[in-house]
Amino acid sequence: MGIKSLTTYSFLLFILGILGISINRTNLILLLMSVELMLLSTSLLFMAGASFYDLILGQVFTIFIFTVAAAESAIGLAIIIAYFRLRGKISIKLLNLLKG
Repeated sequence: MGIKSLTTYSFLLFILGILGISINRTNLILLLMSVELMLLSTSLLFMAGASFYDLILGQVFTIFIFTVAAAESAIGLAIIIAYFRLRGKISIKLLNLLKG
């Protein structure tokens, strides 16, 4: 698989994440999944660039992106579960209920 095809796949995944955010603005889980898709597409782009230039720096950035994505998913899912326990549904329209 060449660098051109990897960058094309990464670009398409990023656009798919942007479309997921722009089309669906009501479901929090789908918004979280779209943001994760965008993060993973950028990590794929870093890996493609690192393999093209024979650098390890892209792999280091990818490990950092995976760490941030895992922490974001854990915190985001915890917030979504707390919101679901309060409201009984996962909708973004009444999200200001969680203000402390």
